[in-house]
Amino acid sequence: MADRLTQLQDAVNSLADQFCNAIGVLQQCAPPASFSNIQTAINKDQPANPTEEYAQLFAALIARTAKDVDVLIDSLPSEESTAALQAASLRQLEEENHDAAARLEEVVYRGDMLLEKIQNALADIAQSQLRTRNGALSQSSPAES
Repeated sequence: MADRLTQLQDAVNSLADQFCNAIGVLQQCAPPASFSNIQTAINKDQPANPTEEYAQLFAALIARTAKDVDVLIDSLPSEESTAALQAASLRQLEEENHDAAARLEEVVYRGDMLLEKIQNALADIAQSQLRTRNGALSQSSPAES
């Protein structure tokens, strides 16, 4: 995943693309303007251009991208964030990370102990089943002879 500045730059580039596309499409769909001193033949049979739909579509895209830009700007570190504050924050995060690692090691240890108990119980069950089968076979074998 890209860092915040790269995401911000991508969002600004996307916003610029959307503005350019919006202007281009709106110019393309705009009805021709009449000039008083120039006579032009306008085809009256032309279908109505969906200019309003395009305008709403591009307005929604631009508004959403602008909100994304605002969110990315708000997520950047503030100017008040000094090196000392960042170092303190990093120390706190390292302590939290160390505590979480200790808890994880304890959980893994307990899980290993539980796994060992389960494996021992399964081995005991298997041995009991083998003894029961061997005992059943030895009892049924003399009867058959």
